[in-house]
Amino acid sequence: MNRLKAEYVNPFLESVYYVYRTMLSSNARRGAPGLSDGSKRKHEVMALIGLSGAVRGTVALSFPVNSALAVAGRLLSEEMSELDENVSDTISEIVNIVAGNAKAKLSEKAGTTLDLTLPTLIRGDEYRVYSPSKALWLEVPFTSDLGSFTLRVTFDAALDH
Repeated sequence: MNRLKAEYVNPFLESVYYVYRTMLSSNARRGAPGLSDGSKRKHEVMALIGLSGAVRGTVALSFPVNSALAVAGRLLSEEMSELDENVSDTISEIVNIVAGNAKAKLSEKAGTTLDLTLPTLIRGDEYRVYSPSKALWLEVPFTSDLGSFTLRVTFDAALDH
């Protein structure tokens, strides 16, 4: 379980709190974290971004549709009623900012620069996300006045510097 040490996950949690507080004028409240194989998803909108370099992994934010609409609406200062391109772009940018903030802290810890992929957004009721067979995802549920969401992180390699 070396890959899911708190010191590697905490930068992502801190970044979620920061983004919700500063960009969305909301307070994110963390629930009890758990582990999964990442194969089953109940949320309808998920943005993923990959991390590479000394640490390889994936971070994802998953939102029920109503939460995604509320987050995009708050950030864009307009009422959002459907999952359109604006909502998709906004949710992708949120995961990009969360991952970017965490990457800066992890890069410092690793003593080398880490890289991020472009975000990928998945929408729909039925989908599966496949990871390497032994990959475990840490799933951290959150609530806020904008609705619920889940932070998911998995690492292929730990920071052992």
